[in-house]
Order: sequence, then C-alpha cells, then structure tokens
Amino acid sequence: MAGRAEKIVEELVTYCVGMLTNHGLVMIADTRTNAGIDNISIYKKLHVLLDTQDSFIVLASAGSLSSTQSMLSMLEEGLPSADPNMPARMLANVPTMFRAAQLVGEAVSIARRSVGQTLAGTTINAGVSLLLGGRIGNGPLKLYLIYDEGNFIECNPDSPFLQIGELKYGKPILDRTLDWDTPLDEAVKVGLLSFDSTLRSNLSVGRPLDLVAVPSDPRQPITHFRVKNDDAYFNMLSAQWGRLLTDARNTIAVPPFMPQNSL
Repeated sequence: MAGRAEKIVEELVTYCVGMLTNHGLVMIADTRTNAGIDNISIYKKLHVLLDTQDSFIVLASAGSLSSTQSMLSMLEEGLPSADPNMPARMLANVPTMFRAAQLVGEAVSIARRSVGQTLAGTTINAGVSLLLGGRIGNGPLKLYLIYDEGNFIECNPDSPFLQIGELKYGKPILDRTLDWDTPLDEAVKVGLLSFDSTLRSNLSVGRPLDLVAVPSDPRQPITHFRVKNDDAYFNMLSAQWGRLLTDARNTIAVPPFMPQNSL
C-alpha cells in the first residue's frame, strides 16, 4: 500500500496553461497531486524563478514531483559551468528568455535522468514537462514548453497558448476564443473557462488555482492571484458559463433528419 501511495504522489496529475497574446502573458496551474477519494494533496506548481526590477520568469510544472523538486533546487543553486574555475550558471545571469529556456531544459534533463536511475525497476514515472514564461530586461515576453529531455518549443501568435498535463478538456475553449489580439483580462477569463471545463470533466485537477498575469507593458504591475475553492468570481463564471451554454444549445435548430415531436 505504501508503494501505491508513493506512486500516486510521484505522478503529478495536473493541468497548466500558458497564454501569450499581444497584450501580455497569463499562466495558470492547479494544485492537486492526486485524485484519490480520501487522499487529495495540494502542491504548488506555479513557481516564480526570477523577479527583479527589470526581469521576471515564472514556471509551471507537470509530472514527477521528485524530478520537479530536483530541477528547482538545481536552478536555485546554479548549474556547474564547463570550466570549473567559472561560477555556476544562474537564471539571474542569462541574457535572453531563449537562454533561460536552455538552462531550464538542461536542469530538467539532468534531474529526470538522476531520478529515473533511482526509480529504475519501479513503475514510477520520472518524466516532467514545463511551461516557462517571462521577460529578461528589455526583451519581449516569451513562452516555452519544455520537455523532460531538455528540448523545447516556443509559443507563437498563430497558436497563442501552450498546455501541459490534462489538456484535452480545456483545449476547445482556447482554440475557439483565444487569439493574438485578445486583451489580457479577457485572456485570464478564457484561461479560467478552460480550467472550469477541465474541473467539470476530470477529478484529477482541482482548486486552488495559481495565476500570474504579466502585461506587455513592463511599466504595468504583474498580477499574482490564487483562486480558492470559495472564490466568488470563479464560482459565478462557472455557473454563468453553464447557463449560457444551455441557452446557446436551445437557440440552435434541432437536426432536420430527426422526427418532430407532435405534442
């Protein structure tokens, strides 16, 4: 039984979404680590890695808890340089978000291999996937999806969002309602609707939800918010969205090939 519990904790069932539009960056992550009926745990999956006067980097994680914690520790301490006489490589010293994605990719690759060797012969998966977003200095906002092998892809205006974890339930709303010109507050709303759809269909994802919204204008404040179980706005959004979907269904004509009810 202990081994089974360990396996559940290791597999960070989750949903995380990152949205990058012309108006800013939004990242949202849930906090549930398992979906057992009487054994639900909470673990923060949205991590601010760098927050200085001119730079901000945030990361969302899905997958192995061990690999995630190991990777975060390496980034905090710094990765060793090829030259032993040189200082450790830190996120605070990278010149661009591309270089930040490379450093995080290297850290997660090392962590996955190390944890994977420890877990060899077990059924526990050491894999992890990440969303990395933010800006360095005067550079533009960027968003990347980083795989556990260390490779990564960049979000682009043609498809202005990336997802990890239980993504299938929340993807349709993003496909239909999010584009490059979506304002930042509307992107937050779309992201929460995406989570509402996921929460309705998958018990492995749950509140609280952690949210960060970064405006394109660096002079504007960054929003940090936790959507708790009793959050009035999210509860209103969920209820109103359900009613609007029902109303929309009722306004669409019934299929003409179906027999009409004469009553």
